Amino acid sequence: MNIKVLGACCKRSLETYENTKLAAKALGLDATVENIGDPGEIAGYGVMRTPAVVVDEKVISQGRFLRQKDAEALLKKHLGL
Repeated sequence: MNIKVLGACCKRSLETYENTKLAAKALGLDATVENIGDPGEIAGYGVMRTPAVVVDEKVISQGRFLRQKDAEALLKKHLGL
C-alpha cells in the first residue's frame, strides 16, 4: 500500500504526514508513507487544498488537518476495517 500526504509547505501538512505515519504503524499496515510537496504533483491529483491524503492513487481527504486518531479512522473507513 502506498500512502501520500500532499502539502509539505506548512506546519499542518507536516503534522498530518507524521500523524498518518503513526496511524499506519498503529494499524499494522504494510504501507509506505510519503510526503509530497511538489505543486505540480499535487495539482495532478486535482487537490486544491492541503493537507491531502492519497491511498493507492485515490484522494481520500483534502484540506483537513489530521490528528493520529483522525488518520486511523480515515484509513480504517477507506480500507473497510
